[in-house]
Amino acid sequence: MNLFRKIQTKWQLFMKNSELKGRLYSIIFESDTPMGKLFDVVLLWTIVFSILLVFIESMQGVHIIAKRVFTILEYVFTFFFTLEYLCRLYCSPTPKKYALSFFGIIDLLSTLPLYIGWIFGPVRYLMVVRTFRLIRVFRVFKLFSFLEEGDLLMRSLMLSSRKIMVFFLFVVIMVISLGTIMYMVEGNVENTQFKDIPTSIYWAVVTMTTVGYGDIAPITPVGRFLSAIVMMLGYTIMAVPTGIVSAQFIYDRQHRPNIKKKCKECGSPLPSNAHFCPFCGKETEG
Repeated sequence: MNLFRKIQTKWQLFMKNSELKGRLYSIIFESDTPMGKLFDVVLLWTIVFSILLVFIESMQGVHIIAKRVFTILEYVFTFFFTLEYLCRLYCSPTPKKYALSFFGIIDLLSTLPLYIGWIFGPVRYLMVVRTFRLIRVFRVFKLFSFLEEGDLLMRSLMLSSRKIMVFFLFVVIMVISLGTIMYMVEGNVENTQFKDIPTSIYWAVVTMTTVGYGDIAPITPVGRFLSAIVMMLGYTIMAVPTGIVSAQFIYDRQHRPNIKKKCKECGSPLPSNAHFCPFCGKETEG
């Protein structure tokens, strides 16, 4: 019982150790200090190596001994990422905000696949989600303009999502209609490949997206004429979502607020009217 109380007391002292938290915070969250920048550079290289291991391990012909070495290294990397995530929670002034922020969720997801892979084997290859952590390279090397443009692009995509969804619904209706018409034209022909409406709709999708696998093709003159029309429609339709997003991007770029401050948590550029950082979720001052 005394041993349990000692452990509990030491744990409470550890959790309230503000000096240790401050040191860890300056290393893990701040890239302005030499130790902070060194930590971030080591972290980025570790992420790159761990992703390369996943790629190489999935390749055929890798020697069994090499695979075992790669597996051990994966456990080492995952342990490092898990420890890093726990340290971030420990030293963060607002652990909940960090855990629910973009970087916090990505940090957590980068550690889970290997553990889940103990039950569901193929899931472990989802460790490639660690590639999202490479976004920190912009913060480490002060490439804030890239973060700003990335935020602008993401905002344009989100604001255009409703228009794109309406357009997508229109395309789905068109594909179903064209597939049904093609089935009516080719369905009764001898040796036809359009055996049912779902197969015809699959053909319409492949043709309209200009993929053109060639596994299904019309054989009647009317069917070929309809196929040519669907091909030409595909070229015009594929350009519409790009135009929607581009128009929103240009509008946002012309009307965006001036960048007058930076987040003290992650260093990202912030609009003058921002109350929270869109990258780490930390509340801004002023």
